[in-house]
Amino acid sequence: MSDLLVSADAVRTPDGVTGNAVLVDNGMVAAVGDVEELRAPGIREERFPGRVIVPGLRDAHFHPVGYTAGITGISLKPVGDIAELIEVLGAGAAALSPGEPLEAIRLDDEGLAEGRYPTREELDSATGDRPALLHRYCGHVAVANSAALALANISPATPDPTGGGIDRDEAGEPTGVLRETAVDLVATKLQRTAPVTPQLLISALQGLAGLGLTSIGAIVGCGDGLWATLGDETKLLAEVAAELPIRVNVLVIANDHDTLEAAASRLTGAGDRLRFLGLKRFADGSLGGHTAAMHSEFNDAPTTGTLRLDPKVDGALARHALDLGGRVATHAIGDRAIAAVLDLYQTLLDEGADAGRLRIEHVSVIDRADIARMGDLEVTASVQPAFMGSETEWLERRVGGERLPLTYPFRSLADAGVPLAGGSDCPVEPPYPLSGIALARDRAGIYPAEALSAAEALSLFTTGAARAMGEPEPLVVGSPADFVVLDHDPVMATPDEVRTLRVAATWVGGEEIVPPEDWAVWTG
Repeated sequence: MSDLLVSADAVRTPDGVTGNAVLVDNGMVAAVGDVEELRAPGIREERFPGRVIVPGLRDAHFHPVGYTAGITGISLKPVGDIAELIEVLGAGAAALSPGEPLEAIRLDDEGLAEGRYPTREELDSATGDRPALLHRYCGHVAVANSAALALANISPATPDPTGGGIDRDEAGEPTGVLRETAVDLVATKLQRTAPVTPQLLISALQGLAGLGLTSIGAIVGCGDGLWATLGDETKLLAEVAAELPIRVNVLVIANDHDTLEAAASRLTGAGDRLRFLGLKRFADGSLGGHTAAMHSEFNDAPTTGTLRLDPKVDGALARHALDLGGRVATHAIGDRAIAAVLDLYQTLLDEGADAGRLRIEHVSVIDRADIARMGDLEVTASVQPAFMGSETEWLERRVGGERLPLTYPFRSLADAGVPLAGGSDCPVEPPYPLSGIALARDRAGIYPAEALSAAEALSLFTTGAARAMGEPEPLVVGSPADFVVLDHDPVMATPDEVRTLRVAATWVGGEEIVPPEDWAVWTG
């Protein structure tokens, strides 16, 4: 006997309207169709007149522990100038225990009135001898104060690490600005006294259900690298596995085989809603930080960025991930990085790898030949429409008019047959899937010819993201009963109307997930 019937005005998928009700049996979709035909005695019914049922929304690229830390930590995105920045940091430092390092996220140099990063001396004026590290919102650049640089033994004599850079002034002194792997030099030395707790993480993920999210592709670290201060995130997720309100498919940032294998073992079998998905690696940095690896120099800086991909190291780790039954997701934003990743993936495919288990994260700037190559290889593009919403003021200045049509080219990728999956990269961007759907359609006005249709945009955050995370096709018979009730049809609504849609209810495995009472949408 089926145990739940949920009805509305329509059931909408990217393929069209398939009825107006979903029948749930033991957490699975038993039928989708007309409510009058599915209704039967003894079945509990939930009715939502005037509303629409859609597949559960997915975010294929999400940092859940970093997001949780951001909710309770210091976010610098709203700060308007360096004077205000110093004021915010001073207040934050005053609230900490003596000697406890200060960390803040979402520093936006482009949004500051001065249009630059703060210097280490400016940070010193707010933090004194307390180590401090401010992460740029892209996550690929950070600014350290003098105490943090000293803690990491960074001096004028310190060489740039492989895959990273230490900015220096005319006298050769470190300015405090650290790029790519240079951030790790400081991040690994900081010791947080208030890490993310299990209950904070569960509460944060429960709140995501209020946005309509039923599963995420979780990017997690193992206690080293950029987010070293968050500890081993795989252990935390395994600890809360039985309480997870939504599905968490984990891509592990690992630098060696043993770390990857230990993480996969820890995650496998920990809980029904937690799953090892594979490996996450980095081929370059960000457009905002001028560290994306480009074929030609940035339009506004004399650099071609930082190529971090090592075919030997990354190839060996990728093969190990595939042998473990996982997927390989490689961060590549610039056209030079994307080309290098495609070269590596071509080698893996020639060795027998399944194209469906290979992803490129972001695919921000790509040349036309590689769009075609990516389609031929059937490698998934995991894209973040939200980037366009936050880069409108500087994107063309950064890439130049010639490359702008090839920046976030969703239409061209789709037409070339590239499988697409949508995400937010939260906390780089806020975790709003409906905003992501809207931006995939109107692109914040950036080169509208590369827009997706309304149905394609919905697919990006439902069926496309599900496929990229190895989940069954959503909202079909036999799939988990993960679905959302919205107050209007997102395909029939305009992009601006999609942005204001409200989530009436969210089900995961046939269980309604209710946000915490004190839940509020995180704006970053």
